[in-house]
Amino acid sequence: MKTMKHYFPILLLLAGVGFTSTSEAALYQRLGGLAVYDSDFNITWLADANANGLMTWQTAKDWATGLNVGGYTGWRLPTTLQPDPSCYIQSGGYSVGYNCTGSELGHLFYIEGGLTQGQSITSSAYLAQFFTNMQNLFYYWSGTDYAPDPRHAWDFNTGIGSQFIASKVNNIYAWAVRSGDVGGGGSVPEPGVIGLMGIGALAWAGTRQKRRG
Repeated sequence: MKTMKHYFPILLLLAGVGFTSTSEAALYQRLGGLAVYDSDFNITWLADANANGLMTWQTAKDWATGLNVGGYTGWRLPTTLQPDPSCYIQSGGYSVGYNCTGSELGHLFYIEGGLTQGQSITSSAYLAQFFTNMQNLFYYWSGTDYAPDPRHAWDFNTGIGSQFIASKVNNIYAWAVRSGDVGGGGSVPEPGVIGLMGIGALAWAGTRQKRRG
């Protein structure tokens, strides 16, 4: 007859998965491929990275706000962290240059895309699995005003991975995003859930052992 010690290593492994797992930075398709969920930032991107062409900043904001994708509203332009201590250049809140991973576009480029400064977003095979119409050697709007001069807003160059500012009357690209998930439903088990499964398995095995004893 098997005793508790026979089950114990397996059950510890199950429980340990729950306690040591973390939500890895990863992307997941949503809405039949129309959107992409970033579990690291808990945001959902529009899968079409150039759904409406070149726009001024206000036109881009209005376009994103008016989106209804698969019944989901609440879309917006991506945000930029200012100041962003991860940026290549830091001076008085002037968070410009490369490696600005605090911004949502910067995070997508460097962390999710695994790219480095000078590379193009289109060279990321991982991102290409999820997104269409990603623009090379051009800028995308951020929805964040440039604090020292609100006539300008932040932008991100997906051709080389640099963050800068632009006059709001310029025409550049827009990529819509929204906060939270859009009903993916169980693609990624939460670490806490896995942990509870492990604890439950331990309790079940203990009960069976008592009955047999």
